[in-house]
Amino acid sequence: MPTPMGHDELSTDIDIAIIGGGSSGITLASLLDNCTAVVFEPLSPEARDCTWSLWADKEYLSEFHAPIKGQWKQWRVVDHCKQVNHISAQYSYISVSSSQYIKYCESRLAEDIKVVRSHASNFSFQRSVTSFVAAGKSYRAKKIYDSRQEKIQDGALRQHFLGWEITTKKPITDMHVATLMDFRVDQSRGLHFIYALPFSSHKLLVESTMISTAPEERAWYQKAITDWLRLQEIEMVELLHEEFGVIPMTKQSNHHQFLPKIGVASGAIRLSSGYAFSLIQSQIKELVQRISRKDYSVPMPVSPQLAWMDMVFNKVLLENPSLGVQLMMSVAKALDGNGFARFMLGRASILDWFKVITYLPKTKFIKAAFYI
Repeated sequence: MPTPMGHDELSTDIDIAIIGGGSSGITLASLLDNCTAVVFEPLSPEARDCTWSLWADKEYLSEFHAPIKGQWKQWRVVDHCKQVNHISAQYSYISVSSSQYIKYCESRLAEDIKVVRSHASNFSFQRSVTSFVAAGKSYRAKKIYDSRQEKIQDGALRQHFLGWEITTKKPITDMHVATLMDFRVDQSRGLHFIYALPFSSHKLLVESTMISTAPEERAWYQKAITDWLRLQEIEMVELLHEEFGVIPMTKQSNHHQFLPKIGVASGAIRLSSGYAFSLIQSQIKELVQRISRKDYSVPMPVSPQLAWMDMVFNKVLLENPSLGVQLMMSVAKALDGNGFARFMLGRASILDWFKVITYLPKTKFIKAAFYI
């Protein structure tokens, strides 16, 4: 049973406060038990709806069945010269509706776990208790976890995108194949590709994605999508949803040591690719196990070795933007479907890494490694 924190008529006492109800925050809340906890999230699931994608094995497929929007055993990477096709027996590439996932997690909350639709502010730290205000009420928490991301520094590498979910006039060809990167688009402003996921014969998610140091105007992404659809001879009937996002590809800072970070804010992201969902899940599950043992420390989401290799990769990309397409195509060519999925998940074997390294321009990577 939860342990009382002490009586204060002006405050609500809880064991755990979770700031932010996105992927990491709501997952943590859904797995907690035998404690009192509150998630402080101002937006409804529908208001923050977007698409989360990952490679999933059979265990993940059964776990995330409810919010899955699409699933593919084949994917491709394309440039002006060639197309690399992958088929995986071990992994599926899946797309998850964030709103459906959040609602699914909220439906599984234990009796003493609540969600408050409000920002939290005015944090005060005294001994072992954190006090703050939310929705006009005062709270005191024994432990607190913060999933809010810090502002990305100017000049830092980031992945930014605008996506359209559309219906099409004609049936989509190759609807069983996910297009992860199509580089046959404008490369003048950074590493740019189209990402396309066919959800059904007449429903498609298509995103204009850029890896550079600054986002573009929305009209720029929209034109890229429109041009790509025209080249593919895909006629849009209806725009169902538009989403815009920016993903950090540099290490996140924590400017407040009394607010332990979780999720992407803590570094649970592949800095070389922007994939985060699987790393967040692993981190939060380990955190819940620790909490059950009265250990409230946040697990390191990515090994130092993997983080270092991602930083080397990004440094080469940042200093040699014209090499971007070659680097990405090289990684795709070096690996088969299973190996590519492992690489993106951060589970690459020594053999996977050896294959990738043999395809990359070694001089530039060795030089970058010395300055990390």
